[in-house]
Amino acid sequence: MKNRRMRHPLPGADHSTVVVEPPSAEPGAWAGGPSAVVVDGTTYLAYRLRRPVGEGRGYLNVIARSEDGRRFETVAELRGDDFGADSLERPALVHTPDGRWRLYVSAATPNTDHWRVDLLEADDPADFSAASARTVLPGSGLAAVKDPVVLHHAGGWHLWASVHPLDEPDQTDRMSTHYATSADGREWTWHGSVLAGRQGAWDERGVRVSSVLMDGDDLAVAYDGRRNAEENWEERTGTATGRLGPDGLYSALAADDREPLGSPHAPHGLRYLTAVRDPSGRIRLYYEMTRADGAHQLCCQLLQAPA
Repeated sequence: MKNRRMRHPLPGADHSTVVVEPPSAEPGAWAGGPSAVVVDGTTYLAYRLRRPVGEGRGYLNVIARSEDGRRFETVAELRGDDFGADSLERPALVHTPDGRWRLYVSAATPNTDHWRVDLLEADDPADFSAASARTVLPGSGLAAVKDPVVLHHAGGWHLWASVHPLDEPDQTDRMSTHYATSADGREWTWHGSVLAGRQGAWDERGVRVSSVLMDGDDLAVAYDGRRNAEENWEERTGTATGRLGPDGLYSALAADDREPLGSPHAPHGLRYLTAVRDPSGRIRLYYEMTRADGAHQLCCQLLQAPA
């Protein structure tokens, strides 16, 4: 019997390797929002590039591959214009049990605060095309939905996504994480909020699940959080746990009491952490981190011992 649930690992910010540089050296220029998959020893990485507001925002989703998890070659690019979107955010890359590929793309509706998630499917990541996109998480006039984490487990699909209420136009940065399930990864049933900000805590203003590791029926989760609206786009990373219930649904997530991790550079953003296991069982972490010049870079770190 296990005495303690696994906790999601966090990186040591001083030991990171830069994987992708931002498109320019200024605040608002970002490389990050990673999602990674390891298949047959090859690491596939999807990420977002962004320019400052007024210069294109999230203009590109990139899919790349690597044999060592650090040096990547681009195999596909998807532009915001291809989706009729004002901006793109973190994509979710998935390798299905039948060997196909899926990319869940977060797209901003022009001239609004609304977001939706579109699904692309292909036999190879290089073949992803916006022409085949179908909206699978439409959101609504009262809620924007984006940045999903998608897993297949025990014959079913599970999803955790960031939901932003749109009822107050000046406070659409607020967010919580909602959970959904699906038989096919296309049509989803929502089960409500499973992680929300805690009053008086570092994550009071909003939370967004970024990574989910499974250990039997237990979940080890990393999530982004911010204390106030001023920390929007500069969230830090904390951890939480959850468990599969007898009904086949995962429980509400319980935030840990450990201190959140941020960049050493003000305003200290370290977010969109995701984790994958390499063939040796070691975990490699990918994450977006604020640099000294205010831009965000995409970093990785290989944990030395199997988790």
